[in-house]
Amino acid sequence: MEAYYVFRDLAIIVIFAKIFGILARKCKAPQVVGEIIAGLLIGPSVLGLVQQTDFLTQMAEIGVVLLMFSAGLETNLKDLLKTGPVAFLIACSGVFIPLLGGTLLYMAFYGTAPWGSENFYKAVFVGVIMTATSVSITVQSLKELGKLKGKVGTTILSAAIIDDVIGIIVLTFVIGFKNPDSNPASVVVSTLLFFLAAILVGVILYYIFKKLDARYPHTRRIPILSLALCFAFAYIAEKWFGIADITGAYVAGIVLCSIHDSQYIDEKIDINSYMLFGPIFFASIGLKTNIDNIDSGIILFTVGFVFVALITKIVGCGLMAKICRFRFQDSLKIGVGMMTRGEVALIVSQKGLSVGLLTPVYFTSVILLIIVSSISTPILLKILYSKDTSEEAVSG
Repeated sequence: MEAYYVFRDLAIIVIFAKIFGILARKCKAPQVVGEIIAGLLIGPSVLGLVQQTDFLTQMAEIGVVLLMFSAGLETNLKDLLKTGPVAFLIACSGVFIPLLGGTLLYMAFYGTAPWGSENFYKAVFVGVIMTATSVSITVQSLKELGKLKGKVGTTILSAAIIDDVIGIIVLTFVIGFKNPDSNPASVVVSTLLFFLAAILVGVILYYIFKKLDARYPHTRRIPILSLALCFAFAYIAEKWFGIADITGAYVAGIVLCSIHDSQYIDEKIDINSYMLFGPIFFASIGLKTNIDNIDSGIILFTVGFVFVALITKIVGCGLMAKICRFRFQDSLKIGVGMMTRGEVALIVSQKGLSVGLLTPVYFTSVILLIIVSSISTPILLKILYSKDTSEEAVSG
């Protein structure tokens, strides 16, 4: 392909992603849903205007790294510490139950597999996709209801943060175990060494950036150095420890999330993300989604996938909230608030595709899950709050 054709492809992706992103927002769905549909439309499965290339794959990888770096920057460690063990327990249950449910669902459709086999890791990976929580839709819904700062809202936010951290760690282990050259002991050691090194180096880098930020506040050199740190962590994680690059990017964001200008850094990084790399990443999901091979079996699996993903989150998070002495109504709100899926589920799916744990046809299941959860969560939360006027009248 001629080199200048990449500019044509980029123009088509950016225009279609923006148009369909706007249409998605007008339909009360996340913008990323529109961008994915745009990729599906312009891809080989429908119009065939853009073909997946190595260049677009690499650009999409930069996009996913920037998204995870931004997610780390938006983590509020103070809120995380305030919620204590309750949010942690809810998050753990909200990861374990969907992980188990997704694994069993895959095995129910495609047969049980012995521990360590290729099919076993594919089954576990379906569960890993279900562990992710995207709290942005829930946040907006709680804001509109005036319940964001209540006990339930704070618990949902904190549990969602911990949920994503645990989900990324689980993803790291699964990808590590899948490597035929690795063994369980080496994967555990590599993962522990990475996080230990990240903590030690991260503390030092935090104080270095804190001093730089105090000396050169609100200057562009801070976001530029932060971007370099993001890419360095992504490279080191993948190259030196065999950990997913997105894990390194996420940790880099956490390192910087508590400095004074973290929001300023996030704003500058977000410009690159939403202008170019983000649309390319989400459109690439659509480009890679193969609807030609969809049959009745895949459709049935997709229905089961969406149902299990939603129910296991409600049961996992809601049941643990009840054990932690929340009222039944509040436990149900926490479960419903945690069931939304979004960018992280797509990021995990993309990583699974790149390492051979997922085939493109299953992206349809993930996309449908995002659409259904994004539409149903605000509706269910509004119904639950309207029927329970006693909840947090003073703290909402």
